[in-house]
Amino acid sequence: MTPFTKVCGRAYPLPLDNIDTDLIIPAEHLKTITRAGLGRFAFEALRTQPDSVFDDPHYAGAPILLALANFGCGSSREHAAWALADLGVRAVIATSFSDIFASNAFKNGIAAISLDKTAVQALIEAAPDHAITVDLEQQLVRTAAGHFFPIHMDPFRRQCLLAGQDEIALTLQSEAAISAFERARELAQA
Repeated sequence: MTPFTKVCGRAYPLPLDNIDTDLIIPAEHLKTITRAGLGRFAFEALRTQPDSVFDDPHYAGAPILLALANFGCGSSREHAAWALADLGVRAVIATSFSDIFASNAFKNGIAAISLDKTAVQALIEAAPDHAITVDLEQQLVRTAAGHFFPIHMDPFRRQCLLAGQDEIALTLQSEAAISAFERARELAQA
């Protein structure tokens, strides 16, 4: 996983509640077990709309996505996080998330950041004209216009994202200590 300290850029504004995993990536694209190339299918149903931000060159390569409540609800589908990561999204800012989506996002290096509705609305309004910065080190989201919003994130997930490590990589860092503990326990039981 790539360390996530600070991401700055445009943000895809999606002022919608209940964006489910079927909307993030349609079921017909779930037959693959590889992550590469799924970004082109992200939000496929929205791309057919004339005002789609996903086909607007102004938002091309945006590393941030903005949404409202219950982002990532629906099926437990890690492909949704894969599609967002392949699209280049490093952070999703919403008022709330499905627990499973938030977990899948974390495991794929995407910060799922919950802010209150007023803050998210302000970011959505700023999105067309201003870059947004997500700074996990400073625990802030800020706009080029000078608005600041504190990030309240699970400390473990924040630390893993900052280090670019998932739970497995973090556990492997302690492999020697775990092995020593197991050896000591075996000797104590003998």
